[in-house]
Amino acid sequence: MEESNRRLLRARDAMDRGYAEPLDVPTLARLAHVSPSHFARTFRATFGESPHRYLQRRRVERAMYLLRGTGRSVTDICLDVGFGSLGTFSRTFRDIVGESPSAYRGRGPLPPVPSCFVMAWTRPSSPPGPGGVMERAVSEKRGDLRG
Repeated sequence: MEESNRRLLRARDAMDRGYAEPLDVPTLARLAHVSPSHFARTFRATFGESPHRYLQRRRVERAMYLLRGTGRSVTDICLDVGFGSLGTFSRTFRDIVGESPSAYRGRGPLPPVPSCFVMAWTRPSSPPGPGGVMERAVSEKRGDLRG
């Protein structure tokens, strides 16, 4: 079990480092030394979201910082964080953040606080749902380990 978790963390760390690169499930599964279907199932069960959604969220988190911390164009930021088209980026950004990239940028520059606090305050989260991270945390706290 511990080795399996270590392998999943290795793949998730690769997504965190290489969020702007074209990563797919077969590539990540090779890093975890499992089949693509097993990787997708266990990643979702462990982290509460699919590998694809996790990677999208990481890309959007980086874009959020760049939108408010730089004067670069939305298109440049879209391409730099790993999205292939502005339309996909805008739709995904709105789904995760709740507003368009331009509206988010319109809030003004980031406040002058340590970046770890900014990341915690502005981090988009997946809505808790069946089997999601929040539900699993509550179950574990209660001692219900049925999964």
